Amino acid sequence: MRLSEWRSTGPVKDAGGPNVAAVVDPVIEALGAEPDPHCWVAWGEDPSIRYTILVPTEPGLISSFVRINVPGEGPRATTKLIRWSRVSIGELTVETQAGHRLLSFQVEQLVLRGADEEADRVAAFALRVIAAIDGRTIPPDIERKDRAASRKPKAAARPTTRSGGPTRSAGTGALTNATATKAIASKTGRAASSTATPRAAARGSGR
Repeated sequence: MRLSEWRSTGPVKDAGGPNVAAVVDPVIEALGAEPDPHCWVAWGEDPSIRYTILVPTEPGLISSFVRINVPGEGPRATTKLIRWSRVSIGELTVETQAGHRLLSFQVEQLVLRGADEEADRVAAFALRVIAAIDGRTIPPDIERKDRAASRKPKAAARPTTRSGGPTRSAGTGALTNATATKAIASKTGRAASSTATPRAAARGSGR
């Protein structure tokens, strides 16, 4: 997730307010983060007081410990860049049961956990960190935002006749285009036969 997304969905409104952003953003950008970077925000037990922002960059992992309101000072951010060779991580593990999944990942003594869609976000962040530690290019966008949309069943196509027109179900008493054509031809033939009969009888009688 982008930093702006974390702020807009934060558990506490002041945690992502403009006063905090004015303190945090210039510092993390000075350490190599792009504007509105991909990151992880560990809200902790009391996000109204403090939380941590982790930002993967090419040279290392930015860790910013944010305090929302220091008495007499306002927001404060203690930020450092940890070189990838010194970043401490744990195993990326996932458990699945009854169609649900629970994923956990430890980085710099912070344990990141998530279930289902949140697990996908944890995995995306963890894969960025692991790729950077291995010296590989960090994937530009590996979040699985369309996962739910891809699971929706597609609408079944309506059956069509050979002529391309829609076919109505026989259960409704309606006729298909082909059946209707045959019925019309049959009625036309019967009408012509009934019209010709008196004339043929007249010719047969010599009138």
